Amino acid sequence: MISEWFQRVGSSVPRGFSRYFILELLKKKEHTGKEIIDYAVEQSNGIWKPSPGLIYPLLGRLLDEGLIQETKDGKYQLTKRGAETAQDVDKVNDIVKKQLDVLFRLGNVGRFVAMDLLEKISSMGAILSSNVANMTNEETEKYRKFLQEELKKIDAKDVEKKGKKIKID
Repeated sequence: MISEWFQRVGSSVPRGFSRYFILELLKKKEHTGKEIIDYAVEQSNGIWKPSPGLIYPLLGRLLDEGLIQETKDGKYQLTKRGAETAQDVDKVNDIVKKQLDVLFRLGNVGRFVAMDLLEKISSMGAILSSNVANMTNEETEKYRKFLQEELKKIDAKDVEKKGKKIKID
């Protein structure tokens, strides 16, 4: 899970990630500061090498906040409060993931709708083109004026573009 994340983001670790990483790791079992550092290096395939100057002060803050406690053998473990905090982080992550899933699905729907509209417009153009021979002079002139006005708008870039651009391959 974490190693996949590092492959996507590279060496840029966002602010606050170390705290989350430690809480997440200590949910599973107790670890020493060195084990936490070694695990981070292992999980990131050497991309992220948190220094003792980062990890130990952070462990001190987590101790002060009552989220972790030190065992007799020098390892750190989550307190009840720390476990609740880690669960809250998981809940927030789940909410964010669900919201992102919805956004991605909407993006796919938008792409589908745009392609469907383009297909319908193309079909309408083909139908109108094939019926030009059957149109009266008045209908043909109205059709010509309509098309010319629309082309002028496009050429003059009068069409206001709103929302997100959709790339259609």
